[in-house]
Amino acid sequence: MSVHHDGSALYVPDQNPRLGSNVDVWLRTARSVSSVHVRSVEDGEPRFTRATGERRGGELWWRASVLVRNPVTRYRFLVDGDWYTVLGRSGHDVPDDTDFRLVAFPAPAPWTREAIVYQIFPDRFARSATAPATPDWAVRCEWDEPVAGRGRDASRQWYGGDLDGIARRLDHIQDLGADTVYLTPFFPARSNHRYDAVAFDRVDPLLGGDRALRRLSDALHTRGMRLVGDLTTNHTGIEHPWFDEPDLYYMTGDGGYESWLGVPSLPKLNWHSARLRARFVTDTDSIARRWLRYLDGWRIDVANMTGRRAADDLALEVSRLLADAVRGTRPDALLVAEHAHGAGADLDAGGWPGTMNYAGFTRPLWTWLRGDDLALPDFLGVPGPVPRRDGHAFVATVRAMMATMSWRSWTHSWNLLGSHDTARIRTVVGSAQRMEVAAGLLATLPGVPMVFAGDEFGLTGSTGEESRTPMPWRRAEPPLPWYARLLALRRKHAALRGGGLRFAHVDADAIAFWRETADERLLILARRAGGRPVALPIAEATNLYGGAPWSGVLPADGPTFQIWSVPA
Repeated sequence: MSVHHDGSALYVPDQNPRLGSNVDVWLRTARSVSSVHVRSVEDGEPRFTRATGERRGGELWWRASVLVRNPVTRYRFLVDGDWYTVLGRSGHDVPDDTDFRLVAFPAPAPWTREAIVYQIFPDRFARSATAPATPDWAVRCEWDEPVAGRGRDASRQWYGGDLDGIARRLDHIQDLGADTVYLTPFFPARSNHRYDAVAFDRVDPLLGGDRALRRLSDALHTRGMRLVGDLTTNHTGIEHPWFDEPDLYYMTGDGGYESWLGVPSLPKLNWHSARLRARFVTDTDSIARRWLRYLDGWRIDVANMTGRRAADDLALEVSRLLADAVRGTRPDALLVAEHAHGAGADLDAGGWPGTMNYAGFTRPLWTWLRGDDLALPDFLGVPGPVPRRDGHAFVATVRAMMATMSWRSWTHSWNLLGSHDTARIRTVVGSAQRMEVAAGLLATLPGVPMVFAGDEFGLTGSTGEESRTPMPWRRAEPPLPWYARLLALRRKHAALRGGGLRFAHVDADAIAFWRETADERLLILARRAGGRPVALPIAEATNLYGGAPWSGVLPADGPTFQIWSVPA
């Protein structure tokens, strides 16, 4: 370790700075470093402050004070003439976009960073009773009938899962270690995914209606758990009654209309419309506000597209409107935005507190742990197969994506191995051993873990639709053991929830890193394949997961996932 800083409390003790305050930042270096300055930016102008160092064991810890002059204050370190930013130490000039950030916008509620989220696709989770009459848009399916996965029936297959069915399976979710249930949309629609809402003022009767949502909410809250909904702000279904009001949508001069990715059943909402804003966010009984009677927050569908169309770019404005509405109704509510690619430009702006971290977690993890025989139609939307990349590429991707946002946004973003829109992680990695490594990284890297229902049983699927498999309750098979064990460790150890991230060793097949607070140090090893043992200068460590006692070296066998506690 020559130089390290991140935005965790170990290096930035004031995690929620106020505008106009002075915040201490710390840099950790080898004792050979002789000079450190902090360059912060105030009103667009760089300002340098000399840091003072103190010895701690064999290291130097340098401290400087940064004025939080602006809502987002950027800073970097000058270390013996080299720049040090989120990307690391560099002997040449690097863009300001890679600077660390202090954020003075209102901070999210603490629980939203420490949550463990369980995603449920309601139609496929559990039935409470005999399903009602088949709706006219649907193809009725028996619970164990195979999912179509592709073609016209993919969105029409209806298995009859409902909200009371979820309520009856809360023991399973809680035993797994999750404390927050995230539901994909529950509004009435003409598909099984319900992203084509035909109303926002009621719960789909096929799911049990408004009373079923209240029953589920009450059941979760009684257990000390929380409930998050899914809100589509970019489009509605074409049969939504709003579609008779052209000012709410992007209509074209030839009588046509814009739609989500050209799908005609999903017309695109026009956020220039004052009436749309009132109905969605600004009215006291708006959609974003009213359902917070039962919900503890929202996941925003295709947030990256909301408010964007050709020359129009209202995305940041809309994100602030929604954040203000949610925060004004429930100051402790969660808000997270869906972005399938890099989200940095839409974060740290007083709107979205975090994103679904496909770019900085899912994508690099897939490339590093992908199975040898994997054959997917694309790489999360990118043409061609999933690339095969090594551990150095994994870490480089994580650092590059971290450099686009604040530590606050990174740690409030959701890490996921997959979702209802992707292939299943078991299909991607191929083996149970690599799946355990994937689950280990989900539980131990910074960010909020999100488990897609069914992954804990090792369900498979090569597309999003194919992955929406009904839960295998009738097989009476226990879930894979590592999910509950790893998530329990995350719940137990503060370093896994809020500690800093420092890489200890990286090679093609192994990634070792520290999660650290002032009181706790955890060393984590993720190995995708066997390799060579790597010596680390650690005299004493206690194994917490994986079973290997500390011998002075990182184990060479693999695939494996290991966690040790090292005296602080």
